[in-house]
Amino acid sequence: MQYRRVTREDLDGIISLCEAEGWPSYTADRENTWCALTAPGVSTVVAVETGQVVGFAQMQSDGMIQAHLSLIAVARHHRRQGIGRRLVEEALVRGGGKRVDLLSEGGEGFYQSFSHRQLPGFRIYPASPKAP
Repeated sequence: MQYRRVTREDLDGIISLCEAEGWPSYTADRENTWCALTAPGVSTVVAVETGQVVGFAQMQSDGMIQAHLSLIAVARHHRRQGIGRRLVEEALVRGGGKRVDLLSEGGEGFYQSFSHRQLPGFRIYPASPKAP
């Protein structure tokens, strides 16, 4: 298994993983997806086996203290092999930071396997300000 920074050649594999998870925000527009995965302050890493992307993690970080795990996906037939843990660790090393916050719908057992504190959280959708 190879763990490395994302390249454009990985985009189809990442989009396939997002489709399998039912994440339409990352499947609707390839260019937007690429820009999100490679934006400033974002570290996206992939797990590749025999040329195929079998997992990825997208981490946003200030590079010093705070990081946020935005997305992580591992192909169903590759789960429970340590790939997800390694992706989180690789993304944090590449992005920098001392801790990782995240929101999750599921995967509690995976996240609880890390040293952690469980805190309540919110995902908010503020209205866009009206143009003057």
